[in-house]
Amino acid sequence: MAEKTITILPCRTLQPVLDFYTALGFEVTFRQRSPNPYAVVERGGIHLQFFGLKQYEPAHSISTCYVITDDVDGLYQEFRAGLKAAYGKIPTRGLPRIGPLKDMSYGMRQFLMTDPGGNCIRVGRPTSDDMHHRPAPEETFARALHHASLLADSKEDPAGAAKIVDRALGLDEERPTPVQLLQLLVLRADVAGRLGDEETKASALTRAAEIHLTAEERNAAGDALRRLEDLRA
Repeated sequence: MAEKTITILPCRTLQPVLDFYTALGFEVTFRQRSPNPYAVVERGGIHLQFFGLKQYEPAHSISTCYVITDDVDGLYQEFRAGLKAAYGKIPTRGLPRIGPLKDMSYGMRQFLMTDPGGNCIRVGRPTSDDMHHRPAPEETFARALHHASLLADSKEDPAGAAKIVDRALGLDEERPTPVQLLQLLVLRADVAGRLGDEETKASALTRAAEIHLTAEERNAAGDALRRLEDLRA
């Protein structure tokens, strides 16, 4: 017997959610208004269903699901392009939003996006068969990036991430590599934006944009450079 799991996610009203997924290249394959609001969107093998709930508060949502793909980089590029076309820029905070693409410490390369209903869709490609978290690196700045990234994206604690990055950037006895400095500044700008700290965000983005990278370093910093572009837009 073949089984299939279908994710059913809440939202306050359907239309903003359907517009969001349409911008991402999804097709609305079913919709009803009574006896209760309900809709289905599909894109390739991704199948999501939504129901309307008047008393639902998107900003407080903890609804989530995981989409596994063998081309997370390709989907990320397509989703970013679709959102930019629909919203005029790539939304990086608030609702809706899309987060950075990055390699995680638990064997996934992933990004997170949150729709207007507050539902977090995690999209990732396995990079290992071991799904356990790896130990934090010993090197100072790699360790800071490890912990700050987990706080910012997995625990939704931008203030905690900001403290870790500020501590690392304030060290006198050690200096990060140019790639690490870029990654730290981009992450600091990202969490500053989420915290509404526009002054710190602007300062971090300016410093990040001024870092000189070799061709090899630019290749290694590809994810951070892409996020820098989105945050500066």
